[in-house]
Amino acid sequence: MYHLLKGLHEHLTRKEEFSVIIIGLDGAGKTTLLEKIKTLYNETPGLTPDRIGPTVGQNTGTITLPSTILQFWDLGGQRGIRNIWHRYYNDCHAVVYVIDAEDRERLSEGWEVFDGVLSHPQILGLPLLLVANKQDSPQSLSVDEIRHDYEDWYQRKMESARRTRYNPGESTTDLLAMRRERIASLDVMGVSAIEG
Repeated sequence: MYHLLKGLHEHLTRKEEFSVIIIGLDGAGKTTLLEKIKTLYNETPGLTPDRIGPTVGQNTGTITLPSTILQFWDLGGQRGIRNIWHRYYNDCHAVVYVIDAEDRERLSEGWEVFDGVLSHPQILGLPLLLVANKQDSPQSLSVDEIRHDYEDWYQRKMESARRTRYNPGESTTDLLAMRRERIASLDVMGVSAIEG
C-alpha cells in the first residue's frame, strides 16, 4: 500500500523536464545570460559577470518553475568546440542562439554558424530563439536591425548559390522551403545579459 501511495504522490507532483541548449559564437554572452537566468529564477544567485571566463566545454544550470524543470546547457562557442554542438541536438527540447549585437565585425561569422545550426534536421522541429545580446550598449544593433542583417546575409548567400548554378535536388528544395518558413517566423529577442 505504501508503494502505491508513494507512486501516486510522485506521479501527481512530478514536473516535466526540458533541456535547452544555449549556443553562439565565443564572446556573445551565453554564460552571462545563463548566470542571469539562474539569478532571476533560483534562490542562489549565479556568477557575476566579472567572475565569468570563456567557456571550455559546457556550463549547466537548472531552474525549477511551478510545473516545469528547465535544464540549460551553455555550450562553448570557440571554433574548435562548435563541432560537438550537434551531439546535443537530439536530446534538447529548445535552442537559444545568442548573437553579439555589438560586435558588427563578427556578425557574418555568427550568421554562417547560425545557418549551419539551421541546416541540421534535428533542429527544424524545435523551438528556436535568436537572442540579440548586449542591448545595454549604445553601439548594439536593435532587434529589427539584427533581423534585417540576417535576412540580408541570407539573401546574399542564396544569390551567390544561384550564380554558381547551384541546383538542389527535390528533398533539398523541401528542406530549403522549410528553412525559409522557419526564418520568416523566427523569434528575435533583445536582451542585456548583464542588466537582465
